[in-house]
Amino acid sequence: MSSIAEQKAAAQAHYAGYAKVAAATAHEAMGRRGALDSQIKPVRLGMRLLGRAFTCISPANDNLTIHAALKMAKPGDILVCASDGFTEQGMFGDVMASCALGLGIAGLLVDGGVRDSETIAQLGFPVFSRSICMKGTVKETMGQLQVPVSVGGAIVHPGDLMIGDDDGVCVVPQGEIESLLPKCIEREAKEARFREALLTGKTTWDMLNLDALLKSKGLPSPF
Repeated sequence: MSSIAEQKAAAQAHYAGYAKVAAATAHEAMGRRGALDSQIKPVRLGMRLLGRAFTCISPANDNLTIHAALKMAKPGDILVCASDGFTEQGMFGDVMASCALGLGIAGLLVDGGVRDSETIAQLGFPVFSRSICMKGTVKETMGQLQVPVSVGGAIVHPGDLMIGDDDGVCVVPQGEIESLLPKCIEREAKEARFREALLTGKTTWDMLNLDALLKSKGLPSPF
């Protein structure tokens, strides 16, 4: 049987093509779909999410379901937890992050609050949340696991691809993962060429042909 590290590496290799794809790029390439609420951000700059979603629904102020998700998730999974968008809770902290790291879990996204952000950052475990709050939670109610969830205004299904960075999070439906990648690569290559041209002194106005845009709208030129 392969080790947890090997299982995690195998899971990540499945999405290796997305390793350098930004969340914003995936969102744009998908027709401006998949973006989660902009308030959901990494607890420290530089964190990145990339992996398949393991979903759960956790009642506000209760983290029992996340403990169950930790036990059930596979290496390389991203825990995606819907928690009513309740921010006055620290439903995940450094102890749970240590557990997740030991199990090869690739990250957490929660539509609620977390705590121990400094230690989590030191551990190097990617956590994206709506807030950081020191208040603890109870363990009273078991929610649902591996069901479609509404998180940050988007629907996430088990197995969907989660891409998160400093700009936010984009969810790619499982059935579109393969077909979207070439579009993302093409878009990033195009933007790289665009930036290179702009650095030579060209303007965005001319490169985007905004004179023609104004004319098509019947608007006067500002020049």
